Amino acid sequence: MPTLNELLHSASRTFAVGIDLLPRPLRSEVETSYLLLRVSDYLEDNVSMEPSRKSELLEQWARVLEGAEPVEALERAMGPVEETTPDALVARHVAQVTTALHGFRPAALTVVVRHIRDSTLGMARWIRRGPDMADENDLDDYMHEVAGRVGWLLTELFALDIEQVSRQRTEMLTLGREFGLALQTVNVIRGLHSDWRRGWIYVPRSFGGDERVIDPSRENRALAQLVEKAERHLDAARRYLLALPRHHHGVRVFCVLPYLFAVRTLAVSKGNRAVFHEEVKIDRGEVRRIVRDTRLFGWSNFWIEQYSAKLTEPNP
Repeated sequence: MPTLNELLHSASRTFAVGIDLLPRPLRSEVETSYLLLRVSDYLEDNVSMEPSRKSELLEQWARVLEGAEPVEALERAMGPVEETTPDALVARHVAQVTTALHGFRPAALTVVVRHIRDSTLGMARWIRRGPDMADENDLDDYMHEVAGRVGWLLTELFALDIEQVSRQRTEMLTLGREFGLALQTVNVIRGLHSDWRRGWIYVPRSFGGDERVIDPSRENRALAQLVEKAERHLDAARRYLLALPRHHHGVRVFCVLPYLFAVRTLAVSKGNRAVFHEEVKIDRGEVRRIVRDTRLFGWSNFWIEQYSAKLTEPNP
């Protein structure tokens, strides 16, 4: 049986780099939270289940999280997890991941269970509703459930250890939600070429999307509006980063890395209609450079601002 850290690295090498730098006990709490959310993602995103079954399992998973049902009941209801995706790998070990909750600080346990349960129920609500998004408010509602609540979760965990975050709790929660929306908007752009294959278009109809596929004549408009939206959210995410105390280096690096990856991914996607036909991403060499530089200089607000601006250039 793999350790939780091995599961983490199998599920996402990029997020694992930042999580591994967090101080304890925050590190194990964020690691477990990430894996619990991957179980929710598996139940929401897998292509082998009908929507009604997905929503039922998501609601059951929420009951497991809050202690109303044993995890074994969910395992029986899911049946064999045969997919080979990272999410499926974590779902196969759901009992092991939930056991890790017993080692949490009481305050952290309350935060994690509440936000992951609420996020999971939000996913179930959207599965029942279906993929039709009329406007940006619909998109924000969906993204809040799957990513904005994660920003809240992390901010509340940081507040347990970082006095400055605790003092500025209201503002940091607002910016933390925006941070989540920023990363999810970039994910929407990254998934433009593939999400429709499983029946979902996250581009609102007001941007040029519909429930099946984006009309090629409206691609430029849809991409431009998504990019503008991502840039807005990323500006708030940058303010969140700059508010984190410099001496909490591990927390800063953990937050700076996904921000910079999103900034660079947006830069290579902007105005690039290839995003509708193939995956557009930054290469591994650039990922390694961003990780290296962030570990060295992520304590500096000046560096964050300069480096993120540089990453928006075509050839930084």
